[in-house]
Amino acid sequence: MTTEGEKAKAPPGSARRALVGRLSWGLADQAASSVSNFVVGIYVARSLGVTAFGVFSLAWVTYGVVLNVSRGLATDPLVVRFSGVPDASWRRAVARSSGTALGVGAALGVVCLVAGLGLGGRVGPAFAALGVMLPGLLLQDAWRFSFFAAGAGRKAFVNDVVWGVALVPAMVVAARVGSVAAFVLAWGASATVAAGYGYIQSGIRPRLTEARGWLREQRDLGYRYLVENVSLSGASQLRAYGLGAIVGVGAVGAVRGAELLLGPFLAVLMGLSLVTVPEAARVLRRAPHRLGKFCLLLGGGQAAAALLWGGALLLVPGRLGQFVLGDVWHSASELIVPITLGVAGAGLGTGAAAGLRALGAARRSLRTQLFASACYVSGGLGGAVVAGTVGSAWGVAAATVSGSAVWWLQLRSALRERHRNPIPEVRTS
Repeated sequence: MTTEGEKAKAPPGSARRALVGRLSWGLADQAASSVSNFVVGIYVARSLGVTAFGVFSLAWVTYGVVLNVSRGLATDPLVVRFSGVPDASWRRAVARSSGTALGVGAALGVVCLVAGLGLGGRVGPAFAALGVMLPGLLLQDAWRFSFFAAGAGRKAFVNDVVWGVALVPAMVVAARVGSVAAFVLAWGASATVAAGYGYIQSGIRPRLTEARGWLREQRDLGYRYLVENVSLSGASQLRAYGLGAIVGVGAVGAVRGAELLLGPFLAVLMGLSLVTVPEAARVLRRAPHRLGKFCLLLGGGQAAAALLWGGALLLVPGRLGQFVLGDVWHSASELIVPITLGVAGAGLGTGAAAGLRALGAARRSLRTQLFASACYVSGGLGGAVVAGTVGSAWGVAAATVSGSAVWWLQLRSALRERHRNPIPEVRTS
C-alpha cells in the first residue's frame, strides 16, 4: 500500500491522472445509477399519472431514509477506515459491513411491511412491497461502496449497469400489472439481481451474524454518520408526508417530477460527491492555505452549473415536457425556478461541507446539518400552508440558501480556528 510520503513525491502529471481516474469512475457509476432512477421515475410517471406517482414517490423517499441509515452504520465507516487497506483486511470488513446492511434492510423491511399492511388503501401496498425489497436494495448499495473502498470503481459501475439491464423486463411486467406496488416490486427485484451479482464479483458472503460486532466496533463513526445522513433524508421524508397531508398526494408527485427534470445534473453532483471530501483532504495536507479557495471553487461551480441547467429547462417546449413526464409535466413545470434555486444553494453548501469534513470538524458539521434540516422541513411545510405546492418549493429554496450560508460561516470559523491552532483535528494513526 502506498504511503503518504510516496504520494507526495508523485509527479504532478501522475497525480492529475490519478484524480481524473477516481473522478471518472465516480461519475460513471453515479451516471449509471442515476440514469436508472431517472428512467424509472419517468416511466412510472407516464404510466400511473400524478396521484399514483405521488404514492410511488412516498415509497421512494422512505427508501432514501433507510438507505442513509444503512450507509451511516455500515458503509460510511467501511469507506473511512478500510479504503486502500490490504485485501485480506478489506474482505473481512466487507463481509461484516455488507452483513450489517443486510440486517438493516431486514429489520426496517419488516417495519415497512407491517406498516403497509396496516395502512391499506393506495399507500399501504406500496410500503408493503418496499419492505419486501429493502434487503436486496441495501445489499446492492453496500457492494457499490465496498468496491469504491477497494479502489475498484469499475466493478461498482458494472454492478449498477446490471441493475439497469434487469430493470427493463421488470418494468415491462410492472406496466402490465399497472399498480404502484408492482413498480416498487420490479424496482427492488432488479436491485436484488444486482446484489446477487455483487456476491459473484466479490466472492464475499455477507455475515449477518457479525453485524452486532461491526456496530460496536464502529460506533464512534457509525452513529455520528447515522445522525448526519438521516437528518437531511428524514427532513425530505417529513416534508413529503406533510405536503401530502396539507396539499394532497398529487403535490408530492409534482415535486418529484420537477426533481426528475434536474436528474441528469444531480447525477453529476452525486458523482462528484464521491471524491470531493478526499480531494479536500489532499488540499489540506499539501497546501492548507488553499482549502478555502478550493471549497469556494467547488461549491460555486456546482451552484453556477445548477442555474445554467435550470435556465435550460425553462426553454423546454411544453410538448417535449409532456412527452417526457406525461400528465405530471404541467404541475412540475411550475416548480422549476424554485427547485433550481434550491439545488444551486445546496451545491454551494457542499463545497463548505467538504471542507468541514476534511478538517475533521465533526461537531460543526453535525450542528450545521441539523440546522439545515430543520430549516428544510419548516420552509417546505410552512410554504405549503401559505401557498400550496409552489409555496412549499419556494420555502425549501429559501431554507436551502440559508443553510448554505451557515455552512460557509462554520467553515470560515473552522479555518480561523485551525490557523490559530495548526494541529490538525483528523487522526492520522
